[in-house]
Amino acid sequence: MNYGSPLSPQATKIMLLGSGELGKEVVLEAQRLGIETVAVDRYANAPAMQVAHRSHVIDMLDEAALRQLIEQEQPDLIVPEIEAIATSVLVELEEAGQRVIPTARAAQLTMDREGIRRLAAETLGLPTAPYRFADSLDELRAAVLELGTPCVIKPIMSSSGKGQSVCRSEAEIEGCWQLAMDGGRAKRQRVIVEGFVHFESEITLLTVRSVSGTAYCAPIGHVQQDGDYIESWQPHDVSAEDRRQAEAIASKITEALGGWGIYGVELFLTQDGVLFSEVSPRPHDTGMVTMVTQDLSEFALHARAILGLPIPSIRQLGPGASYTLKADRESDRFQIAGVGDALALPDTQVRLFGKPQTRVGRRMAVALSRADDVGQARENARRAAQSLSIVYEE
Repeated sequence: MNYGSPLSPQATKIMLLGSGELGKEVVLEAQRLGIETVAVDRYANAPAMQVAHRSHVIDMLDEAALRQLIEQEQPDLIVPEIEAIATSVLVELEEAGQRVIPTARAAQLTMDREGIRRLAAETLGLPTAPYRFADSLDELRAAVLELGTPCVIKPIMSSSGKGQSVCRSEAEIEGCWQLAMDGGRAKRQRVIVEGFVHFESEITLLTVRSVSGTAYCAPIGHVQQDGDYIESWQPHDVSAEDRRQAEAIASKITEALGGWGIYGVELFLTQDGVLFSEVSPRPHDTGMVTMVTQDLSEFALHARAILGLPIPSIRQLGPGASYTLKADRESDRFQIAGVGDALALPDTQVRLFGKPQTRVGRRMAVALSRADDVGQARENARRAAQSLSIVYEE
């Protein structure tokens, strides 16, 4: 592939559908390779929009609006960065010759938890937690009684833990149902109920499919709260057997989904082996740690892979960690303080995402640190993140 200059008739153009902090890093890496970038999201001034060559605000679940914008821009590559997209349009366009990353089918299957869970467990035979689906409160009650408590209840379509809860008793079922209905990304009254997994740890295995074949980043450990990540670190201490099982699972699910790009494969490490949890066909939030731990971050790997460029190796620079800063209220009048204090710590960086508005629990920044060992890196990242604060104007 040859590359013309951005904004010229010879340019190679990618369109991001979703323009958050992860998309922002993908845009920056693509631009380093001379790519013209178009950022799309449902709100103005999203992080990736601030660095892209051009941006658009649309409801990406609106099939007509999405199709019209793609026809207008004529991108060489469509790069979905979130779940809330009218994927039926992507399927139609791909059948007509449009390139969707990694594939339209992968975007469609991973958009809802039912499609990907049935593919993993029922088609590929991968080990997972026991699960049921429910379309009503009564069906949810029956599923919870069958699987027992505690159990995990999630909307079929959501992200960053929205609408997810742990149901610990029958008395909590109705509240969990309502939380799922409020937190889902689509107007669908359907949830997945998962049997509770007593795991020793939970990891993300970033899996890269490219012209060079399939490669794996070192396992990433992470801590979640209400389904959304708080901190992550790399490498996570994994036995040789668990890593073999993890890579085998990641290989099967990503091969079934196909295409080129990075996949974030989430796995549970248990006493009885490795279980598949979920997969995202794009850079993963826990993978932000790779901006300090690898010579090629997950975003650089994604950009290379989708452009058909080789990835001969992925080199670890050293143990590292990330820790997030989250908002505790809604506001569009705020500033982030303490950046100097955070950067006073050795081998530490911060990324301020530039989101135009805060919401309760919304990630606004991340601290990144590298050290001689994971424990010290985690401590430095935590201290750096806790040096940051959000100052709200009344």
